[in-house]
Amino acid sequence: MRHALITAGAKGLGRKVTELLLDKGYSVTVNYRSDEQAVRSLAEKYRSAADRLQFVRGDVTNKDDLAALVDAAMERFGRIDCLINNAGPYIFERKKLADYTEDEWYEMIEGNLSAVFHLVRRTIPIMRQQRFGRIITYGFQGAADAPGWVHRSAFGAAKVGLVSLTKTIALEEAEYGITANMVCPGNIVGEMKEAGIAAARNKRDAETPIGRPGTGEDIARVIAFLCEDNSDFITGAVIDITGGANVIYRHFFR
Repeated sequence: MRHALITAGAKGLGRKVTELLLDKGYSVTVNYRSDEQAVRSLAEKYRSAADRLQFVRGDVTNKDDLAALVDAAMERFGRIDCLINNAGPYIFERKKLADYTEDEWYEMIEGNLSAVFHLVRRTIPIMRQQRFGRIITYGFQGAADAPGWVHRSAFGAAKVGLVSLTKTIALEEAEYGITANMVCPGNIVGEMKEAGIAAARNKRDAETPIGRPGTGEDIARVIAFLCEDNSDFITGAVIDITGGANVIYRHFFR
């Protein structure tokens, strides 16, 4: 049985990934920071899969919490096949780089870049021994080209750094059967993060060329595909999942 470890996997985009992997027969270790209600909701929905699901509380900006997360996954399931780095802090307030505080800057870097370093450093030796591993990171539209992103400087800098890190891991670990890829969600907000594609087809989104809003299922389907055994030829890829929308510049001239 393949085992996946996913950060922030109890709600939002991460929840749909957890649900799809459970539906496909994986066992899953879910990290969460504080939302006990989301954990209870997910546990209740998958009562029949309780033997394949565990929850571990922790903050991805705390490297000791991340170490405990990996240890808990190994103690319970004995392997880590897929590491899905879903968690990543984000500042919704629109502000220029010069207006960021030092704490805000370091939160973005630690939560979106350093957290991945701490997790992969502990999981790659496990995956090497298994001769199998799937590492998934999250970026933003066009991250592979290192675009400027007005009012999102710290987040953008961390994610662009993560592009290079992801591609480097893909090259360094290919001989061990480990792949590393990045998915880049579009403007998926609110209830649509935990929604399915069928529900989205009943809604209109004028800002998305395909005409409907994006959903958590859109992201989960790509991640589940990248985690498959036969997806081993896909590594070092950065995949935009945006419905054709221009996420970065949609507010630039407003």
